[in-house]
Amino acid sequence: MTPEPSPVLEFPAWLYDTTAAILRKVRAEGRWWARRYLKTGAFPQPRQMRQVQPGEVLVMHSGAEGFDWNRPRWRVHLLAEVFMNLDEGVPEGEHQRVREAFESFCLSTPWGALYHAVSPPPLRSAERMAKRLASLLRFWDVLQGPRYVYRLPGTHHTLDGLMEYIYRKSLEAWCPGGPASVREHMALTVERMSRATREDCEEAVLRVIPFLVEGDNDLKHHEVLCDPSFLRERLCALPLKDFEDFSSAYKYTVAVQLAAWDRELGRH
Repeated sequence: MTPEPSPVLEFPAWLYDTTAAILRKVRAEGRWWARRYLKTGAFPQPRQMRQVQPGEVLVMHSGAEGFDWNRPRWRVHLLAEVFMNLDEGVPEGEHQRVREAFESFCLSTPWGALYHAVSPPPLRSAERMAKRLASLLRFWDVLQGPRYVYRLPGTHHTLDGLMEYIYRKSLEAWCPGGPASVREHMALTVERMSRATREDCEEAVLRVIPFLVEGDNDLKHHEVLCDPSFLRERLCALPLKDFEDFSSAYKYTVAVQLAAWDRELGRH
């Protein structure tokens, strides 16, 4: 039997260039998308696509750039600029609806699913993150080809390695002792997150916190921040919207809340 051809991965062509050129193109594309959405109620596919070759490096975080801004590269993190320019020409009361519609459109594409898994915008609730990670899982095979640079310049991750780096602690919080395969662990986590109650979310957050406290030398009150009674009291006191921003146990957002509690403890 003839083997099936490998799937072709294409990203918007304007994500490949120097930093300055990408910023110009992304701003123009964001305004174009906004106009098309207001006219038709839908987002069309990007006007120009470019194939991502196997082994090509995709820069996923500005911290991995160094000072090499004048070298043409794939800079997926600059997709964030689209959101800034979607608002132009859109009535203020429509901003949130347009952004949510754009995220739904993005999650139907490999490049959009990848971006929303690596750099999820607020809110990072369990419900939203389950949808984002489920989209990534749908495109997992086609996203295996490139290599990814995230927060460690010069470190070229596989997709598995990238998701391991970002999500393994969160996956363990949701599914302790889960599968060794990060893909399988993520699939199980998505299933649990998608039907989680607030109590389920609080338990996941409580499980991820000790890992984060242990690894953060800037925190001054390690013992208190690992006290389950203190944590449960603080979590219960949070307004729903504040809690929703990290109810998925996404480690970077939980770390921000821990830092806020740490500062508050220092004032007493």
